[in-house]
Formats: sequence, structure tokens, C-alpha cells
Amino acid sequence: MSTPTERTLQARIAAPESWARTGDRSKRTNNARAAGQSKFDRLVDPDGLLSPEERAYRADQARKAHYTRLALKSAQSRRRGRERRRGGEF
Repeated sequence: MSTPTERTLQARIAAPESWARTGDRSKRTNNARAAGQSKFDRLVDPDGLLSPEERAYRADQARKAHYTRLALKSAQSRRRGRERRRGGEF
């Protein structure tokens, strides 16, 4: 039986090996991309009333807002970490 460290290292070996054998990367990521697109489509048009063009535009804007919000939270978290390491000084 492997230790947790050994399992982590085995996974870190397996992932790049698997990607190295993958000729068409998009085939492995299409399902995830479609699911992500569907999430934002449902968010902006839950009843399916918008035209495909308008839904796509609004979904793109919602996606941009979502990832920008994540970037803001990440920046805030990094700033708090720096402040803690410096003892609260600026």
C-alpha cells in the first residue's frame, strides 16, 4: 500500500504522461468547456427566452465578471497574507 506522499507523486507523474500521449487536447476538454458554457447560459437565461446571440453575449459577460471576481478575491487574499507576514504593517 502506498503512502499519501507516494500517491501524490504517482499522480504528479501520471498526469503529464497522459497529456504527453494526447494528440488533440480539445477532445479531452470539450465536455468540461460545454458544461461551463451551459452554466453561464442557464445563469443569464434560465427560461431559454433569449436569442442565441444575446444569450452568448450575456453569458460571456457573466463569465468575465465571475473570473474577475475570483481574481479580486485572490488579490485580496494575497494582500492579507502579506500583511500577516509583516505583522500588519503596510
